[in-house]
Amino acid sequence: MAQFDLPLAQLETYRPEREEPADFDAFWQETRDLSRGHGDAEFVRIETRMPHLVVEDVTFSGFAGHPIKGWMLRHPDAPVRGTVVQFIGYNGGRGVPEQWTLLPSAGYAHFIMDSRGQGSAGNAGATTDPIGSGPQHVGRLTSGITAPRDYYYRRLFADAVGAVAAARSHPAVDPAKVVVAGGSQGGGIALAAAGLCDGLAGVMADVPFLSHFRRAVQITDALPYLELATYLQSRRGEEDDVFRTLSYFDGVNFAARASAPALFSVALRDAVCPPSTVYAAYNAYAGTDKEMAVYPYNGHEGGQWVQTRRHLDFLERVLGS
Repeated sequence: MAQFDLPLAQLETYRPEREEPADFDAFWQETRDLSRGHGDAEFVRIETRMPHLVVEDVTFSGFAGHPIKGWMLRHPDAPVRGTVVQFIGYNGGRGVPEQWTLLPSAGYAHFIMDSRGQGSAGNAGATTDPIGSGPQHVGRLTSGITAPRDYYYRRLFADAVGAVAAARSHPAVDPAKVVVAGGSQGGGIALAAAGLCDGLAGVMADVPFLSHFRRAVQITDALPYLELATYLQSRRGEEDDVFRTLSYFDGVNFAARASAPALFSVALRDAVCPPSTVYAAYNAYAGTDKEMAVYPYNGHEGGQWVQTRRHLDFLERVLGS
């Protein structure tokens, strides 16, 4: 895939008008209120062949009190330097704890949120979604899309808020030293959490999905955004209703409400999450302490381990010793 989006100089100033409903904040306040007060998170230590790490199987309350699974990993003896709440890419789940040893090895606690109803491709998941939806195209992007209150990502973003609260409730965690992170769908969830949670120490959003939907559908035929175009092929005349629903879940609107220090990344040959959609969120990001890592010759894989090393530098800066 050659570079297909705007030139970098234009991307750096790309700031489209936000499609934001007037009741955006009221909608999310209602959603958070519905999801509070359903019991404390449970952390159950499990045995592994990693004697130098504590691994806990987590169950916490997400949207409307639905039980959500996760992992929590940390060093058993050294004080926790800070905590990273991790969100997963499209169709992935929390996997197995052995996948998540890097950050605990660097002294951080790592809380990995399972994605409800996903985890059937790549990493396995352990959380069901008890709420169904009307007609949809395969995948999650059009699940419940006929109404904002029924849309799948309302539940998933509310789960993310619950994950931050659950991580902060752990006795080893300093609630003021929590960073949210993820790539692709996980990056989009991280932006939603950044806009909905107060007092975060940082945000790491790599090649984030779920931003500037209308632009994405216009310029890429790659999945998962292709799910939207395919859905609309048989739902002629419903475009306005679909994009109105999506406006409640657009990372651009969450970014405009986020203030924590942020590290983004973009890949200029990324057809899955086109660069202009990433820059739309980045340029709308309200916090002034923000940085974009640019990978001119990469696709959706982005910076991979090079970006991971940037993560460690960022965490050192925002969390300290």
